Amino acid sequence: IRDPATVVAILRPLVMDAEKELFLALPLDRKNRIKGRPVEVSEGTVDASLVHPREVFRECVRVSAAGVIVAHNHPSGQLEPSEEDRGITKRLAEAGELLGISVLDHLILSPRGGFFSFVEAGIM
Repeated sequence: IRDPATVVAILRPLVMDAEKELFLALPLDRKNRIKGRPVEVSEGTVDASLVHPREVFRECVRVSAAGVIVAHNHPSGQLEPSEEDRGITKRLAEAGELLGISVLDHLILSPRGGFFSFVEAGIM
């Protein structure tokens, strides 16, 4: 994985037709190679998703991942992160630090084809 667009190409098929928010985690090794399958962490409502760090990191710990990229869709097509999106990103980064698993990016995917990267936006 070299850039967010690569991750988007992998994850978009998993969420492109979803009418509810889906939160996904993609475990990576130390060289940013995919280590395990993309994991659906939670399914929310049309405009919200309940995410717990335990669920995000469960598969990452199982496959001994060094990093993870998290992503979720906004069925509305709105790409701007909400305050809840910003809060969960901070919470996941802190939990990952304790576990020794780096949260490398958080992506928001739009059914219209666009995406938002917290790293590219300078938020992470």
